[in-house]
Amino acid sequence: MLRIAVLISGGGSNLLSIIDNIESGYLDKIDLRYVISDRENAKGINIAKERGYNTIVLDMNEYGKKLSDEILKKLNNKVDFIVLAGYLSILTGDIIKVFNNKIINIHPSLIPSFCGKGMYGIKVHEAAIKKGVKYSGCTVHFVNDGVDEGKIIDQSIVKVYKEDTAKDLQGRILKEEHKLLPKVLKELSSKKSIEDYDLVTSN
Repeated sequence: MLRIAVLISGGGSNLLSIIDNIESGYLDKIDLRYVISDRENAKGINIAKERGYNTIVLDMNEYGKKLSDEILKKLNNKVDFIVLAGYLSILTGDIIKVFNNKIINIHPSLIPSFCGKGMYGIKVHEAAIKKGVKYSGCTVHFVNDGVDEGKIIDQSIVKVYKEDTAKDLQGRILKEEHKLLPKVLKELSSKKSIEDYDLVTSN
């Protein structure tokens, strides 16, 4: 079993897609140990509680620059992988080293487009619409000490239509996120060991 923690900041729709796929049996080798939020009012925490999962709130306003260290204290030696699913704080410091190539994030664009510092949520889709791209999508990638700079694991492409608003595009991409993230977790958990996951050293 691959023990994971999911980090969230908001509504938790990607978290819910993971939970649903665990409970349906698709993610039969995933053990969701913790759900951590950096915001007390994150709706995703209530989802996790209602479904019976362990939840932790480490409010970013309280912990500030020490937030990543607090998360590491909670998770070190307790999980194999950390999944960022709509998590808006930036992980820094020792947690990146301790969980080297063991933290993944889902980003709502085709990296390297519309990513990096300040590119999150609806801002990503507003930028894509303004640029006039014909295709956008979502990316699952490893997390390193740069913002959205880790190696790409997988991507899903979404067509952008002339009449699309940023919210239209956001909704269409979110549906793909709900498919892509469980797919990547399935691949991760199907390996005999973490080191067998060849994308750790490729792409």
